[in-house]
Parts: sequence; structure tokens; C-alpha cells
Amino acid sequence: MHLTPPRQVRLHGKGKKDRLCPLWRDTAQALLRLPTVRDGAPGAFVFVNRQGQPLTRDGAAYLLQKYVVAAIPTAPTLQRRKITPHVLRHSCAVALLQSGVDVTVIRDYLGHASIATTSRYLTTNLQMKREALEAFWKRAGIEPTNAKPWQPSADLLAFLASL
Repeated sequence: MHLTPPRQVRLHGKGKKDRLCPLWRDTAQALLRLPTVRDGAPGAFVFVNRQGQPLTRDGAAYLLQKYVVAAIPTAPTLQRRKITPHVLRHSCAVALLQSGVDVTVIRDYLGHASIATTSRYLTTNLQMKREALEAFWKRAGIEPTNAKPWQPSADLLAFLASL
């Protein structure tokens, strides 16, 4: 981990692959406030469990779930969602894609071996599809005629709310 410019962290992930990921200034400052970073020896683990051992994937998932449950009183919709570390990873990738980051950069950031693995994020983003269609219609000079906004029925809204 390198917390001064250029701020970055080396991540060791699935398949024993290592990758370098940049850190925002705020993230580096937050890490410096952690006792394991501030007082730790070089090479010490940043996130540890109660026994001082490196935090495992299961440990990270447990902590995330603990805080999701704690957030439910202020964000009740979380109760109907399954929030996992992978959901956070996916959300980050989609946000990067929406902000215009090239898919090959996202591939490297996520540590995917193939661009095909990363390309699934392209197919899951309805907002980007909508924007692409609107840009095409505008460029092609196609304008909707007498288009009235679609209004979903109360039954459909009730069904969707129950999901």
C-alpha cells in the first residue's frame, strides 16, 4: 500500500493474481486513521479479525451484512435486497462504466483475465442502453410523434413492489 502520491494499493485476489489499484486521497486519509496502518509494521495486514488474523472473505461478508442490518431502520429497502461484497464490486464497475471509463480499464481494475468477462457489465446497464438509443434517434432525426408518457397500472406497481 502506498498512501502518498501516487496513492495505490496492491490487491492479491482470486487466482493468486495481483493488481495495482489507485486510491482516492480521501481513502488514503481514512486508511491512515486505522490503527493497523498508523501503528502497523510494513507488510502488516490492514483489515484483521478479533484475533488479529487477516480478515477473510467470509469475515468481510459478515461485517457487511452486520452493517446492512444496522442500516435497515434508516433505509428499509435494504431489507428486500441481498447485499454482498460482490454486489458492491458490481455496483462499482457499473458506476465506472456510466461515468465513461473504458471497459478495458474496468477489466484491469477488476482483475479480469478476459474482456469478455467484463463485457457483461455492458449488457446489464439499461440506463446506458436508453441513452444510446436516444442519441441514435436524435442523430437520425427520429422524433416520437404524439408520444404520451407511459403510466403503469396500479396492479403492475403493486406486483413490482412485492418483489
